[in-house]
Amino acid sequence: MTASVLIDTDDGVLTITWNEPDRLNALTADMLNDAAAAIEDAAESVRLVVITGTGRAFSSGAALGPQFDGSATLGGANRLIRAMTRSPLPIISAVNGIAAGVGCSIAIAADITLAKSSGYFLLAFVNIGLMPDGGSTELVAASVGRARANRMAMLGERLSADDAAQIGLIHKAVDDDAFAAELAMLVTKIGHGPTKALAAMKKVITANTLPRLDAALDAELAGQMALFDSSDFVEGGMSFLQKRPPEFTGR
Repeated sequence: MTASVLIDTDDGVLTITWNEPDRLNALTADMLNDAAAAIEDAAESVRLVVITGTGRAFSSGAALGPQFDGSATLGGANRLIRAMTRSPLPIISAVNGIAAGVGCSIAIAADITLAKSSGYFLLAFVNIGLMPDGGSTELVAASVGRARANRMAMLGERLSADDAAQIGLIHKAVDDDAFAAELAMLVTKIGHGPTKALAAMKKVITANTLPRLDAALDAELAGQMALFDSSDFVEGGMSFLQKRPPEFTGR
């Protein structure tokens, strides 16, 4: 376990906190695997999981740069999404700011997603020559339909937290100064709820609304691995790091 991910259990609540605020909680394979392991290995006393971030971002997505390992990062992301959706524990994403790229996928994979109104959701993959991953090709369409999924994925549309709540992508957006109190209310209500009933309803709702999630994760993995070798991804990554518009060539 590294300081990049804080894991804490208190009064039956397992809290996972992305802790790289200086880089907007950009995620590495190690961070993703640490979070997945925390959920997979949760003690019997745990009744609820909360995932959040420090600073002004939930997560800006994968940590790009010279050390970026696409295969390992995607493997960690898929492991985390599977851990979140397969766990019998209710999972809350407490989105304290930006949720972009695979950070967006993780945020909406939770059973309940609460966001600060100042935050936003962004499938930023198209801006660097990639396709959405982390299960978002299934998660977004299951929540808001094919047309909106294409709009977010193909246009790289930034969706405000308020709009995300209005269209049903997330549970609720609240004013920033009300966020902590709203989260505490959800933690109390769900954390003290009927654990077995919550596990049973989560299992059935997930099965009925995300029946192709495993297939989507596998298909995203295959598609993304091919795109990692494309010239457009090289250009997209360079333009992102250099903070300039990309010049894609379709190769």
